[in-house]
Amino acid sequence: MNKIPQFLLAFATWMLLTWSFSIQNIVGGAIAGLVSAFLFGDIFQRENLWQIFNPRRVFWALVYIPVFLWLCLRANIDVLYRVLHRDLPINPGIVRVKTELKTEMGKAFLANSITLTPGTLTVDIVGQTLYIHWINVPAEDPETEARNIVMSFEPYLKRIFE
Repeated sequence: MNKIPQFLLAFATWMLLTWSFSIQNIVGGAIAGLVSAFLFGDIFQRENLWQIFNPRRVFWALVYIPVFLWLCLRANIDVLYRVLHRDLPINPGIVRVKTELKTEMGKAFLANSITLTPGTLTVDIVGQTLYIHWINVPAEDPETEARNIVMSFEPYLKRIFE
Protein backbone atom coordinates (compact mmCIF):
# COMPACT_ATOMS: atom_id res chain seq x y z
CA MET A 1 0.00 0.00 0.00
CA ASN A 2 2.88 2.33 0.77
CA LYS A 3 4.30 1.88 -2.73
CA ILE A 4 1.34 3.47 -4.56
CA PRO A 5 2.06 7.10 -3.54
CA GLN A 6 5.76 6.51 -4.17
CA PHE A 7 4.97 5.30 -7.68
CA LEU A 8 2.65 8.28 -8.26
CA LEU A 9 5.26 10.73 -7.03
CA ALA A 10 8.02 9.18 -9.16
CA PHE A 11 5.78 9.01 -12.23
CA ALA A 12 4.61 12.63 -11.80
CA THR A 13 8.21 13.77 -11.40
CA TRP A 14 9.17 11.87 -14.56
CA MET A 15 6.35 13.47 -16.53
CA LEU A 16 7.16 16.97 -15.25
CA LEU A 17 10.85 16.62 -16.05
CA THR A 18 10.42 15.14 -19.52
CA TRP A 19 7.28 17.12 -20.44
CA SER A 20 6.44 14.71 -23.24
CA PHE A 21 3.17 12.82 -23.44
CA SER A 22 4.14 10.29 -26.07
CA ILE A 23 3.29 6.63 -25.46
CA GLN A 24 6.98 5.71 -25.16
CA ASN A 25 7.54 8.38 -22.52
CA ILE A 26 4.47 7.41 -20.50
CA VAL A 27 5.45 3.73 -20.56
CA GLY A 28 9.06 4.60 -19.70
CA GLY A 29 7.89 6.81 -16.82
CA ALA A 30 5.59 4.10 -15.53
CA ILE A 31 8.39 1.53 -15.62
CA ALA A 32 10.85 3.92 -13.94
CA GLY A 33 8.24 4.80 -11.31
CA LEU A 34 7.50 1.16 -10.56
CA VAL A 35 11.16 0.21 -10.36
CA SER A 36 12.01 3.14 -8.07
CA ALA A 37 8.97 2.48 -5.85
CA PHE A 38 9.90 -1.18 -5.39
CA LEU A 39 13.66 -0.66 -5.06
CA PHE A 40 13.55 2.35 -2.75
CA GLY A 41 10.11 1.93 -1.17
CA ASP A 42 11.43 0.68 2.14
CA ILE A 43 13.19 3.97 2.79
CA PHE A 44 9.88 5.75 3.32
CA GLN A 45 8.11 3.16 5.48
CA ARG A 46 8.37 5.18 8.68
CA GLU A 47 6.69 8.20 7.13
CA ASN A 48 3.14 8.38 5.84
CA LEU A 49 3.83 9.16 2.19
CA TRP A 50 0.21 10.16 1.53
CA GLN A 51 0.94 13.27 3.62
CA ILE A 52 3.08 14.60 0.77
CA PHE A 53 -0.11 15.31 -1.17
CA ASN A 54 -1.56 17.48 1.62
CA PRO A 55 -2.21 20.93 0.03
CA ARG A 56 -0.79 22.75 3.06
CA ARG A 57 2.48 20.83 2.76
CA VAL A 58 2.63 21.38 -1.00
CA PHE A 59 2.14 25.12 -0.42
CA TRP A 60 5.03 25.28 2.07
CA ALA A 61 7.22 23.20 -0.24
CA LEU A 62 6.59 25.75 -3.00
CA VAL A 63 7.43 28.56 -0.57
CA TYR A 64 10.60 26.71 0.47
CA ILE A 65 12.02 26.49 -3.05
CA PRO A 66 12.68 30.25 -3.55
CA VAL A 67 13.88 30.57 0.05
CA PHE A 68 16.39 27.76 -0.53
CA LEU A 69 17.49 29.26 -3.86
CA TRP A 70 18.02 32.68 -2.23
CA LEU A 71 20.08 31.20 0.62
CA CYS A 72 22.07 29.15 -1.87
CA LEU A 73 22.80 32.26 -3.96
CA ARG A 74 23.95 34.17 -0.86
CA ALA A 75 26.22 31.28 0.13
CA ASN A 76 27.67 31.12 -3.40
CA ILE A 77 28.54 34.81 -3.23
CA ASP A 78 30.14 34.33 0.20
CA VAL A 79 32.26 31.41 -1.02
CA LEU A 80 33.20 33.36 -4.15
CA TYR A 81 34.35 36.26 -1.97
CA ARG A 82 36.48 33.92 0.13
CA VAL A 83 38.04 32.31 -2.94
CA LEU A 84 38.85 35.61 -4.63
CA HIS A 85 39.99 37.44 -1.50
CA ARG A 86 43.74 37.92 -1.34
CA ASP A 87 44.09 36.58 2.22
CA LEU A 88 41.57 33.71 1.75
CA PRO A 89 39.62 34.38 4.98
CA ILE A 90 38.57 30.89 6.03
CA ASN A 91 38.42 29.21 9.40
CA PRO A 92 37.13 25.67 8.74
CA GLY A 93 35.68 23.51 11.45
CA ILE A 94 32.88 21.20 12.49
CA VAL A 95 30.00 22.63 14.49
CA ARG A 96 27.38 20.69 16.43
CA VAL A 97 23.79 21.97 16.30
CA LYS A 98 20.49 20.52 17.51
CA THR A 99 17.41 20.45 15.35
CA GLU A 100 13.78 20.48 16.39
CA LEU A 101 12.76 18.29 13.46
CA LYS A 102 11.52 14.87 14.55
CA THR A 103 10.91 12.95 11.32
CA GLU A 104 13.74 11.22 9.53
CA MET A 105 12.61 12.71 6.22
CA GLY A 106 12.65 16.23 7.68
CA LYS A 107 16.14 15.76 9.10
CA ALA A 108 17.35 14.32 5.80
CA PHE A 109 15.98 17.33 3.89
CA LEU A 110 17.59 19.69 6.40
CA ALA A 111 20.94 17.92 6.10
CA ASN A 112 20.75 17.95 2.30
CA SER A 113 19.71 21.61 2.22
CA ILE A 114 22.72 22.50 4.36
CA THR A 115 25.01 20.34 2.22
CA LEU A 116 23.72 21.85 -1.03
CA THR A 117 24.47 25.33 0.31
CA PRO A 118 28.08 26.16 -0.63
CA GLY A 119 30.48 26.43 2.28
CA THR A 120 28.68 23.93 4.50
CA LEU A 121 28.49 20.15 4.61
CA THR A 122 26.45 17.96 6.94
CA VAL A 123 28.86 15.31 8.15
CA ASP A 124 26.57 13.27 10.40
CA ILE A 125 23.15 13.17 12.06
CA VAL A 126 22.95 11.59 15.50
CA GLY A 127 19.44 11.76 16.92
CA GLN A 128 18.48 15.43 16.96
CA THR A 129 22.08 16.63 16.50
CA LEU A 130 23.67 17.58 13.19
CA TYR A 131 27.42 17.87 12.73
CA ILE A 132 28.14 20.50 10.09
CA HIS A 133 31.50 21.18 8.48
CA TRP A 134 31.70 24.89 7.82
CA ILE A 135 34.19 26.76 5.65
CA ASN A 136 34.31 29.73 8.02
CA VAL A 137 33.41 29.08 11.64
CA PRO A 138 33.10 32.41 13.46
CA ALA A 139 35.36 32.74 16.48
CA GLU A 140 32.87 34.41 18.84
CA ASP A 141 30.03 31.86 19.12
CA PRO A 142 30.03 29.10 16.50
CA GLU A 143 26.98 27.25 17.86
CA THR A 144 24.78 30.36 17.69
CA GLU A 145 25.96 31.04 14.15
CA ALA A 146 25.37 27.41 13.13
CA ARG A 147 21.90 27.61 14.69
CA ASN A 148 21.24 30.55 12.36
CA ILE A 149 22.06 28.33 9.38
CA VAL A 150 19.65 25.65 10.59
CA MET A 151 16.95 28.22 11.43
CA SER A 152 17.05 29.45 7.84
CA PHE A 153 15.63 26.09 6.72
CA GLU A 154 13.98 24.51 9.76
CA PRO A 155 10.67 26.46 10.02
CA TYR A 156 9.77 25.63 6.42
CA LEU A 157 10.80 21.99 6.68
CA LYS A 158 8.83 21.65 9.90
CA ARG A 159 5.68 22.76 8.10
CA ILE A 160 6.36 20.41 5.20
CA PHE A 161 7.34 17.23 7.05
CA GLU A 162 5.74 17.42 10.50
